Amino acid sequence: MIIRTERETDLPAIALITQAAFATEPHSRHTEQFIIAALRAAGALRVSLVAEVDGQVVGHVAFSPVTLSDGSADWYGVGPLAVSPEVQNRGIGTALMHAGLAAVRKLGGQGCVLVGDPAFYARFGFRATPALTLDGVPPENLLALTLAGEDARGRVTFHPAFAAEA
Repeated sequence: MIIRTERETDLPAIALITQAAFATEPHSRHTEQFIIAALRAAGALRVSLVAEVDGQVVGHVAFSPVTLSDGSADWYGVGPLAVSPEVQNRGIGTALMHAGLAAVRKLGGQGCVLVGDPAFYARFGFRATPALTLDGVPPENLLALTLAGEDARGRVTFHPAFAAEA
């Protein structure tokens, strides 16, 4: 498996993988592929990595800046993270997350937030914290990881691209 920065030629595969990965997720609005495209179009896709196996793109992770009401700078939102359904549970998502977090650290990132399954993301150090809130998201599913400096506090605002519908 190779983890690398996305290329222009990867964009159709990223969209298809993302759509397939979230197709059966009950908490998804099924717009994740549109979110990635909107982040890219807005120049907000700071880290965009793909996993390649035997020359085929099989996974993708995106990182984009978030705003925190306490003024904490250099925090990033993780997601979407997607792996082709036929190759899930083989460590591809884990490899993408580790590589993505390393890339955010190189950018000087102070921390990351995401909305997701605490059981999966705990392996990377993410945890729910009552100090952070996101409208409409249960507190147990808003997870944070401080990479450097102080823990962030307050309301999280993801990039407007997260409202993309098409």
